[in-house]
Amino acid sequence: MIESQAQLSLPLDDFYAPPEVPTIARNERVFCNRNLRMHQIAWVGFDMDYTLAIYNQEEMDELSIRSTMTKLLARGYPSFLTSIPYSITFPVRGLLIDKRFGHILKMDRYKHVCKGYHGFRELTRDELRQLYHAKKIRPATPRYHWIDTLYALSEAALYTAIVEAYEARGMPIDYTRVFADIRECIDEAHRDGTILNAVSNDLPRYIVKDPKLAPTLDKLRSAGKRLFVLTNSRWSYTEKMMTYLLGGQMGEYPQWRNFFDVVVVAAGKPAFFQERRPLMERDGEALKPAAIPLERGRIYEGGNLIELERGVGVSGDQILYVGDHIYGDILRSKKDSAWRTAMIIQELETEVAAYESCHEDFVRNEHLEGVREQLEDELRFYQNRFKELSRRIEAGTGKNGAGGKIVELEGERTRIKRAVERIRGRLRQLELELSTLERRIDLRFHPYWGSLLKEANEQSSFGAQVDEYACLYTSRVSNFFAYSPQQFFRSPRDEMAHEIG
Repeated sequence: MIESQAQLSLPLDDFYAPPEVPTIARNERVFCNRNLRMHQIAWVGFDMDYTLAIYNQEEMDELSIRSTMTKLLARGYPSFLTSIPYSITFPVRGLLIDKRFGHILKMDRYKHVCKGYHGFRELTRDELRQLYHAKKIRPATPRYHWIDTLYALSEAALYTAIVEAYEARGMPIDYTRVFADIRECIDEAHRDGTILNAVSNDLPRYIVKDPKLAPTLDKLRSAGKRLFVLTNSRWSYTEKMMTYLLGGQMGEYPQWRNFFDVVVVAAGKPAFFQERRPLMERDGEALKPAAIPLERGRIYEGGNLIELERGVGVSGDQILYVGDHIYGDILRSKKDSAWRTAMIIQELETEVAAYESCHEDFVRNEHLEGVREQLEDELRFYQNRFKELSRRIEAGTGKNGAGGKIVELEGERTRIKRAVERIRGRLRQLELELSTLERRIDLRFHPYWGSLLKEANEQSSFGAQVDEYACLYTSRVSNFFAYSPQQFFRSPRDEMAHEIG
């Protein structure tokens, strides 16, 4: 009888090599903080400015500064301000302005101030410690102002330049008043159309047109998703901007409004998520109360979270809202609703490129931190041994016949003391190398502030908000095109300190 033998596997891999599957470039990925199954999402909503519409940040900052400067001069500010140097690359999002002292600060996730500038002068560690480390910083008080949007970068750039210019000339300056005037002037420039008219009249200069935006929206719609726009911009500006972005981009959508099932303008976020403002429908130039359910092809204004959910017939985690404003779009929608959130971080492409360029430095940093931990373990051992020997020597001194033993113990204690001093010297050298390495890494990201999302080994205050309130984050809406509309976005395993080897 012939015994059965196990079937041998055929070396198919020698005959058929699976094709190389292209991966999504890191700077075009959608990153996940909290698991999200797209097949459970019925409606996807979008902010417009800095979300669907990508602004040329350099041009927008220059326009905002010029417009604000003109209005400051009209208020009696000195004419020399028109010639002072300013840097639109100086500020980043997530900074905190201390209006009492004229400082600009960067904090980590624990609200600990780690970096600061007065004008363009970096504050020393002693200055930061004296002003901000003795008691808890309370950013929500009137003394402080967050720079949490790309729109606000210009006011931080101008404030820094004015502080620098006044003090270089030895002129007195009321830091709080100057910042208030800048804020009022830039708001006035928006209200009276100075900025919006300039953008509307030259959209190619101020707007980066994304050719993949229309196909991305079409892909979501083709998978059965319903789409809506929820923007604070007025109807006239929205109409012009969205026509520029999407008008005539695809034959199936003759007008930009054909991409969307609901359009809400002048939404008044973040109040939209907190208050019960009435939802109105546009009828030409007139407004009338909106009927429920909301209808495709109509334009709505104002409103609130509850009415919008009633109007579209779904609520809570069946809605994914995509926006750029960490407070007005992401934080408030997350705190006041069960909506899922995706944050557009335009700077992420630069952030990712800087991160990848630092690979060798990160490896070296990790190695040095491991060496430091080992040296600290050795230091603790020798320090404890030194104390033990000291106690034994003290206890044995004066006892008959203990002289030889005391000499032996003192010799060992001397050797231990030298070892302690040697380890401390190595630790000082190590700390210096780590500080140099940290500074070099910072410079790869930003010459003044380092990484947008990190501060040393911690998340920055801005990074912590993204981590806590944004389910997903990416650099632009069209990055969703590379993913299935039914994608299961999985967050990485969140490790605590005791789980790390």
